[in-house]
Amino acid sequence: MTANQEEKEAWLTSADSFFLTGDFKGMRACAREILSHNLDDLDGLALLAQASYYIGDEETAERLVKRVSASDPYNWRILLTAAELAVGNFELRAAVPLLNRLWRLGEVAEGEIPSYKYTILERAGRLLTDTCYLLGRAKEASDICMAVSALVKDKDAKADLYSKALFLMNYQAQDKRHIALREGYNAFFGIRVKFPHTRPEGVQKRKLRIGYLSPDFREHAVANFLTPFLRDYSKLEFSVFCYHLGRKDDVTKRFHRFAAAWRDVEGLSPKEVAQQIYHDRVDILVDFSGHSQGSALPVLTYRPAPVQMVAIGDVNSSGLREADYFLSDYICQPPGEAVLGFTEKIARVPYCHLCYSPDIVHELPPVAEEPPAKRNGYVTFGSFNNFAKVTRETLLLWRGVLEAVPDSRFIIKGKIASIPDGIEEAKSRLADIGINTERIEFRPYSPDYLEQYRDVDIALDTTPFNGGLTTCEALIMGVPVITRKGITHGSRYGATILENAGLPELVAKSDVDYVRKAVQIANSMEILEKFHSGLRAVVKKSRLMDGIPYMKDIEDLYRHIWKDYCTFS
Repeated sequence: MTANQEEKEAWLTSADSFFLTGDFKGMRACAREILSHNLDDLDGLALLAQASYYIGDEETAERLVKRVSASDPYNWRILLTAAELAVGNFELRAAVPLLNRLWRLGEVAEGEIPSYKYTILERAGRLLTDTCYLLGRAKEASDICMAVSALVKDKDAKADLYSKALFLMNYQAQDKRHIALREGYNAFFGIRVKFPHTRPEGVQKRKLRIGYLSPDFREHAVANFLTPFLRDYSKLEFSVFCYHLGRKDDVTKRFHRFAAAWRDVEGLSPKEVAQQIYHDRVDILVDFSGHSQGSALPVLTYRPAPVQMVAIGDVNSSGLREADYFLSDYICQPPGEAVLGFTEKIARVPYCHLCYSPDIVHELPPVAEEPPAKRNGYVTFGSFNNFAKVTRETLLLWRGVLEAVPDSRFIIKGKIASIPDGIEEAKSRLADIGINTERIEFRPYSPDYLEQYRDVDIALDTTPFNGGLTTCEALIMGVPVITRKGITHGSRYGATILENAGLPELVAKSDVDYVRKAVQIANSMEILEKFHSGLRAVVKKSRLMDGIPYMKDIEDLYRHIWKDYCTFS
């Protein structure tokens, strides 16, 4: 390596350091130092293009991308910058091939890769993961995320990316490979010194200390199910401690009004959070995150509480040795049925393991009470689910329904419909399965999404990853939801919600049954009117929204697992 090459690589490495601290002007200064020796240096020009983009000078970035690409179409940094420009302009489908090309260059690279190129690859992999996910390509997103985890050197980053990949796998049918990968999550934490716990002799009848750990005591989907844990518990039998890892908002303030001890642990390391939980002498710690964004699972690896449970925030096993229980119910995981893919013991409540309590998050708008078919003259089906849940199996079910109700329409609402590339991606997948896209209306995500259920006659659930909050919201807005009951916890979410809402007739046990139920309702204005006018009242009176008996079941469960802990060594 020549002296000039060594100096250039030193500046490129320095630029990485500036990137990591968000000092993009520092990156630009590094590029100028390289170009001061050679104004045509392609690496220097590529770095200047990237720094210009980060600073906000897109015109310069685009000009330099064209210039460098013309001379070296395989320049790693220029491929990344071109992709970043495309994503910044919401041209997601143009960004994916650029990022794939860059990723393949990394795979076939020979010899030791310079550190600055590792940074480029990591950034490309992360961006490719998120871009694929936004386009609803869940398998591609999880595969690349797992590969990025293997690439990066920082141990915490590796664990975070691996956890994200596991969550993205929820959108696919689960198999033995997924189970093995979940169990592999433990390897990131090695042999950690756990906090010591003295097992009480006999069964303890004292007041139990329950800890709730979550990044989502805020405006978030999970928050719609947390109120009963803070409002409806027995203050005589239990003390509650809440550990909030995430950002704060008005919903957080409303949560703080409940009788609980609140601990703001945002910004603390997992070990520091665990120390706080141990200091509070929590008996049973419940994690509400699983492998979702902002996962708190690393806290559990220190065993801050003698009994630890994962609940609500994820639909699959954590794979973590230190997670003793996974919260479920008699529908999602029937007693006596073989439990597949869970490293935790299944802790069941007799009714739904979710209790829908949206009031803390937002005020519910009025229901239309009259089905839109009455004014439109045709039935409108709809799905407001994350489009990543829309698998080929789901599309086949939807095609069957649309073919059986030939004059019907379909509304797809969500982030996928918020940008032209997302709409084109969805249209392509729909057309590939034989669905006439002229019958589909795409609506972007908007804050008034609940009110827009007034334009939907019947909601159609996804499979094998059912809707959770989305199903509850459709029901509370008077819209019946048809779900396909599967064989896994995540594919029975819809079934447990609907049956506990008093609507077992909406649960399909086969693909044919799914289509038949949707068609039966679509062909009866009387049934549609009954649902739209009375569904909210039915759901509000059901077990799905009754916090007091729900918490009685949860507290009985706490006592049962505490008894097991005290009794068995």
